[in-house]
Amino acid sequence: MKKRRVVIGVLGTVLDKRGKRANRFKKWRPTVGLCQQPDFPVDRLELLHQPRDESMAQRLIEDVALLSPHTQVRPHAVTINDPWDFEEVYAAFLDFATHYEFDTENEEYLVHITTGTHVAQICWFLLTEARYLPASLLQTGPAPRGSSDEAIAAGVCSVIDLDLSRYATLTSRFQREQQQSVSFLKAGIDTHNATFNKLIDRIERVALRSTDPILLTGPTGAGKSFLAKRIFQLRQSRHLVAGKLVAVNCATLRGDNAMSTLFGHVKGAFTGALTARSGLLREADGGVLFLDEIAELGLDEQAMLLKAIEEKTFFPFGSDKEVRSDFQLIAGTHRDMRQWVAEGRFREDLYARINMWCFALPGLAQRREDIAPNVEYELQRFSNSKQTQIRFDKEARASYLAFACSSQAQWRGNFRELSSSIARMATLAEQGRITLSLVEEEIALLKESWQIATPQPELNMDIDLFDRRQLETVLEVCRRCASLSEAGRELFAVSRQKKANPNDADRLRKYLARFGLSWESARSDQIQ
Repeated sequence: MKKRRVVIGVLGTVLDKRGKRANRFKKWRPTVGLCQQPDFPVDRLELLHQPRDESMAQRLIEDVALLSPHTQVRPHAVTINDPWDFEEVYAAFLDFATHYEFDTENEEYLVHITTGTHVAQICWFLLTEARYLPASLLQTGPAPRGSSDEAIAAGVCSVIDLDLSRYATLTSRFQREQQQSVSFLKAGIDTHNATFNKLIDRIERVALRSTDPILLTGPTGAGKSFLAKRIFQLRQSRHLVAGKLVAVNCATLRGDNAMSTLFGHVKGAFTGALTARSGLLREADGGVLFLDEIAELGLDEQAMLLKAIEEKTFFPFGSDKEVRSDFQLIAGTHRDMRQWVAEGRFREDLYARINMWCFALPGLAQRREDIAPNVEYELQRFSNSKQTQIRFDKEARASYLAFACSSQAQWRGNFRELSSSIARMATLAEQGRITLSLVEEEIALLKESWQIATPQPELNMDIDLFDRRQLETVLEVCRRCASLSEAGRELFAVSRQKKANPNDADRLRKYLARFGLSWESARSDQIQ
């Protein structure tokens, strides 16, 4: 059975009033015109109007009865003192929607948004989008120039479906815009690591939708500073920040200098304070503050930072007058923050506040499939900075990538170390060509720095060969990682993504215990 078509709309006190006497039938009147569509019959019109417009509403009902006899018009007198008052209009329309008896099984509903004030149109949209009205939006408009008198009077109409997925062009544009944002965060590098790509996609959504603190964790050189800068630039490009990016490495801050650098000071606050200083927090007002190595901050600075994040106010060093600064915080660290909190080195309340959005960046060794595109990126970056063209010989490139992507390459310094490696070869390249001999020299240098030639101690345990090889790999990772958690993240890089609350440290601890080992003994060179 075909559903009855029901249109809900308001009386237009300007457009619906056009024309006098018989002349009105030659004018386009939106409400009357939508009932004249030959291929869009309206079975019932629910017409909302002000009590003072009763006579005008009645005349419109009579005209619809004359032009579209099959259309039933039901008037609804709704009192709105100020049609430009958003709260009043929304409340009136909401009352109508909640008391109206919808019959969605037998009727389809449309909301006519052409008539009424702009406020009314917005309210109709919001109520429809929130499904207070189980309807689609209906828009009418004048007919094209040169149309017949009948077509001019009827005008045209179109249905606006709020399911944007049905609009292929629009959907593809949204997808394209999102892909461009993700690519921007990755600096256009064609990364292939699924875990990293998923991480960047999530960061992109958070960066554009939230102003809460972001915590970036991961080993030194994993790209935390670079990513923080890209997040700021992305937000800036969407006009989400008006201020600037202010960055500082907290590992360089100590004592009075830490307080002064972050929060500023008044003249004479301490010995040597000859002039006042505004501080980085005030400089970041309206923008983004990036605190790299935030775990290195002292406890006093942590307490003041927490107040500044939550209340947007703080006291400069030596001042009894509060100042205000509204900024978004991005923090970075290579430390195991849970361990830092447990040891009393970092305030638990501050950690809870900055851990709203926490992203663990994998090291280069966990993203070996991304080494090749990053090599190209670093080489292009060097070439641009030196305004010259540097390229690999084909054999040289193959040799370098074979080593760089192998298990031999430890990349303890991560992307920073890779960047340095490329820069060394590019600097020594003659006629802009990185040759096989240059690559061999660089590989030898990297092996020496990682002490690859040093043999690993043998396991003297009576265990199966399968377990022996697996344990050797685990011990190798434990020896080069700074903490139990860091080693766990590397060893369980894939499976941890499937867990809601991954506890890599506990998993690794239990694995070692199977062989009678602890974290301390695993890092020792004397394993029997």
